[in-house]
Amino acid sequence: MNEKERPNIEQTASNGSAGRKQPLLVLIGPTAVGKTRMSLDLAKAWNAEIISGDSMQVYRGMDIGTAKIAMDEREGIAHHLIDICEPEYSYSAADFQTNATQAIADIAERGKLPFIVGGTGLYVESVCYGFQFADIGSDEAFRLEQERYAAEHGAEALHARLAAIDPAAGKRLHPNDLRRVIRALEVFHMTGETFSDQQAGQSKESPYELCIIGLTMDRAKLYRRIEERIDLMMEQGLVDEVKELLERNLPPQAVAMQGLGYKEIAEYLRGNCTLEAAVELLKRDTRRFAKRQLSWFRHMKDIHWIDMEQNFHNNLITIHDIIAGKFQVNLEYTSNQSF
Repeated sequence: MNEKERPNIEQTASNGSAGRKQPLLVLIGPTAVGKTRMSLDLAKAWNAEIISGDSMQVYRGMDIGTAKIAMDEREGIAHHLIDICEPEYSYSAADFQTNATQAIADIAERGKLPFIVGGTGLYVESVCYGFQFADIGSDEAFRLEQERYAAEHGAEALHARLAAIDPAAGKRLHPNDLRRVIRALEVFHMTGETFSDQQAGQSKESPYELCIIGLTMDRAKLYRRIEERIDLMMEQGLVDEVKELLERNLPPQAVAMQGLGYKEIAEYLRGNCTLEAAVELLKRDTRRFAKRQLSWFRHMKDIHWIDMEQNFHNNLITIHDIIAGKFQVNLEYTSNQSF
């Protein structure tokens, strides 16, 4: 698409003559489904800047395990909320919502289309629908008690506590996601209301003119892609990347060390398992994570699902048509057009 054909999306923003909401393009899907390649093509076509919707890509020094797109692979597209904090910091969904909301405003101010791309469901949904994060504070003594319980009885036992009081959160959160399991327990401890009930009460009205594209594919094929990606991560030096993080003496419960790839390889480096066992565990955990991602997204509304097993070029044309229709932009695409 050349400059003459490029749609003038910013004219449909809330400060435009029509008084419409700010357009926001969103691309979601499970890990390894192909979001990165698709996002670059869409960003170039729609004059967009990308906001990473990944909870781990915010951390510096965590590149391989998060499948972070390198600078020389971004094809001139601006990317936001990547490498914005150190692994010692406990970055949260509320932090993301604040940062992403500001990024959306800044991008729109420059006449570009804000474009969230990522797979962390709560992060993305919190921005799309303006979730309110209650400031209920914290109970450090309670947190320490839960951490000691997990250390003594195992993460599965602590997770069972959560599943007993909040089955929905128990199903959504992995037992190894210790920080979020403890936070969900803490919310119930301090308010008497489950985390899931609080989320269910959130508004589903968006402050934006949303166009959400979801990518999916056959489960078996997706799992093969996940395993191939992990094999590539190992070749690229994931073990050395995790070793460097451990040398910073990050506590095991640090958010960064709960990320897929980091907690499994850390167990190997601590001498608790073989490298082969760590890699197999990582593949299994990532497959399960992808399943949870799809489960989360399928509870969101207004998603246009695209089967990535179909022809990529045809899928791209379909997505362009969806975006043009949603944002009411007069732009025609033909099957022989070059993108």
